Amino acid sequence: MQDKITKLFKAIADPTRRDIFHALVIATSALSITQISNQFEMTRQGVTKHIKTLEDAGLVYIEAEGRERFCNANPKELQEVNKWLKFYEQFWDDKLGSLENYLDNKA
Repeated sequence: MQDKITKLFKAIADPTRRDIFHALVIATSALSITQISNQFEMTRQGVTKHIKTLEDAGLVYIEAEGRERFCNANPKELQEVNKWLKFYEQFWDDKLGSLENYLDNKA
């Protein structure tokens, strides 16, 4: 089974999924799968597969109302990616700081 961060990176790796997620984030309300599908030049089935990947990563949740399914963004899940990136940001800040100190002492 994939871990949380792997699912998140898989979900945001595809430009279409990022566009779907972005559309949901900026929407003022939930969007139906039909509304989302109409924004893309692909089949509804193709869009549904992308939404499923976003849902598996926790970035989207779906609510059924009658026969229609409505999608909502859950951007809070991106905090996991942010935490992962912050570790490497600090790592590189430390390494570049050490290099700067080394070069200052050599001059």
